[in-house]
Amino acid sequence: MASIRFLKLSPTALAALLAGDLDAASAAAGHPLSPFLIEENWLWEIRLDDIRRNPQAADWIARAVIAEPEGVVVGHGGFHGPPDADGVVEVAYTVAPEYRLRGYATAMLAALLARADADARVTAVRASIRPDNIGSRKVIAGFGFRKIGEQWDPEDGLEDVYLRTSKA
Repeated sequence: MASIRFLKLSPTALAALLAGDLDAASAAAGHPLSPFLIEENWLWEIRLDDIRRNPQAADWIARAVIAEPEGVVVGHGGFHGPPDADGVVEVAYTVAPEYRLRGYATAMLAALLARADADARVTAVRASIRPDNIGSRKVIAGFGFRKIGEQWDPEDGLEDVYLRTSKA
């Protein structure tokens, strides 16, 4: 499996990404970030709002993902937020196109599930995936997810919803 680590992005780094200022974002993060993260600025707007509404969200939301030992940003991953009232967290991860099919998504998911399993508040992990996203469906296979339904996402359209009971 690919070796990765997560880099927490402060509100200052998120605001710089949102503004398209890669140098300021990198300085705030303490690590060189990639233009791919600037392209994902729609996400940083949502997550910055999440942190403003609930500062505890910063411990759960998307982080930059660094490949080791190369030290390059290969994507981002995290959760949509802290556990909900039922203890469910929704996982989310994206690999930059130039780094796909190298095991990074699987490494991200494994690390995120370990994070969720280590928190006694988490009862289950949810994943929502477009039916045509074969790659993401392959990534969750073998991690104990089962399809529980479908939903309509305003951004992505129809999504299959999967759930995995936490091991905590």
